[in-house]
Amino acid sequence: MSKKTILDHLCYTELVYGRINKKLKTRMTNEQIESYLFRVLTETDESFYTRTGKNFYVVNQPHNIRITINSSTYRVITADRIEK
Repeated sequence: MSKKTILDHLCYTELVYGRINKKLKTRMTNEQIESYLFRVLTETDESFYTRTGKNFYVVNQPHNIRITINSSTYRVITADRIEK
């Protein structure tokens, strides 16, 4: 697994946009969500990328977010706020 591979293949389903807005309590457009998550993933050091089972979990403390990505399709599953 490499951070570059994840960033190069990152994709989304229609349903995930609504799920992300709900979990993050935001009202971003699909493009804003993609841009925001890409920026967070780019800024996050690869040491904070972990694989557990069939998913990658990317934790970014400065943005207070954990992004879950399917490890075989590189599809974003969800994004959650994390406790500080």
